[in-house]
Amino acid sequence: MARIAGVTLPAQKRIDIGLTYIYGIGHVTSRKILKETGVDASIRVKDLTEAQANILRDFVEKKQKVEGELRREVLSNVKRLKDIGAYRGERHKRGLPSRGQRTKTNSRTLRGNVRKTMGSGKRKLDKK
Repeated sequence: MARIAGVTLPAQKRIDIGLTYIYGIGHVTSRKILKETGVDASIRVKDLTEAQANILRDFVEKKQKVEGELRREVLSNVKRLKDIGAYRGERHKRGLPSRGQRTKTNSRTLRGNVRKTMGSGKRKLDKK
């Protein structure tokens, strides 16, 4: 089992998919890392040699901002937006979408799964 940046990679996955389990590394970045280090992308994580694992570990830890360091940076960016009173910071404070999505009908995840319905729109007539 390979352990890179504090994350144990799944043994049965290919290494290009396994690297995406690290926070801050996606498919494109994973392929770039493998290309620069010269590790074959089709090899399984369990079949990595110790030398290949060390090469990947050194490259990721030295040249990529991943896991805790990246999370701290993102949190500090959001905190800065809140402190300066930017619109995006206010949206973060309220727990609403900050990138221009509509909120009348969507954004259920952020607003909570509360659906208030008014009915069909017709007023019911009172019977006398």
